[in-house]
Amino acid sequence: MGGAEQTGGMRMRLGRTARLVAAALTGGVLAAAAACSGPGGGTSSGPAPPSKTLTPGQDSGAHPGAAWPTYGRDFARSGVAASAARPGPLTVSWRAHLDGAVYGQPLLVGTLVIAATENDSLYALDQATGRVIWRRHVGTPVPLSDLPCGNIDPLGITGTPVYNPASGLVYAVAETTGFHHVLVGLSVRDGAVRIERDIPTPDGQPRYDQQRPALAIAAGRVYVAFGGLYGDCGPYRGSVVGIPLSGSGPLISYVVPTPREGAVWGTAGPVTGPDGTMYVSVGNGEETGS
Repeated sequence: MGGAEQTGGMRMRLGRTARLVAAALTGGVLAAAAACSGPGGGTSSGPAPPSKTLTPGQDSGAHPGAAWPTYGRDFARSGVAASAARPGPLTVSWRAHLDGAVYGQPLLVGTLVIAATENDSLYALDQATGRVIWRRHVGTPVPLSDLPCGNIDPLGITGTPVYNPASGLVYAVAETTGFHHVLVGLSVRDGAVRIERDIPTPDGQPRYDQQRPALAIAAGRVYVAFGGLYGDCGPYRGSVVGIPLSGSGPLISYVVPTPREGAVWGTAGPVTGPDGTMYVSVGNGEETGS
């Protein structure tokens, strides 16, 4: 294990071989969204069997509860939904054509499946039918031809978004033209943009930084982790930045203590332990400091 850094009341630990949870199938819902053009509606082949549908969490009244609000269901990335019935044979209940490739894990909020695309769009789809309830385009993604290296074309929203039931906001980070990484917070009810903030990458190398890990929420902040592009070009260093959930106020950040690389690249994103310690995996790099 590497050293620990105190960041705004939350301890953060870096480990080269930290094991993170693999992707989980959410609620028996299978949505195919592979870089197809046009927002389109869902094509239903019959509603999903109720016994194989996750039950949303307790509704707060003001905002819908969520059965799968983040990658792996919780911030331990356990991937376990104890209330779900044992699944039978899997079938495709519907397909929906979105406007770009989907790299992040879809969320399940109330009766909505939330998905984000590399075209910098977020969608809310009806869980039973795949019908598009709302779509919000939040920026212009970066074409591969403008990047120094990489393998996603275009590069838009890659990391799994996160839902905050206390505010009813879905947070995502969009890479946009000019190599900006923009945090957006959208109302889960209608997709209205409530928060928009440009995030300066902590290593100061936004052209070489990629936001691939899932987002996390802890201690009043949304945490965003960065690594490099495919090919590990340029002088980037892995980093994590914490932004107040309101979108305003000072940022806190951590940069991996290495001359270069040290990517925080794991798709599951930061993991929170029982004592509030936040863990991230470091996938490569020159020798790190303590």
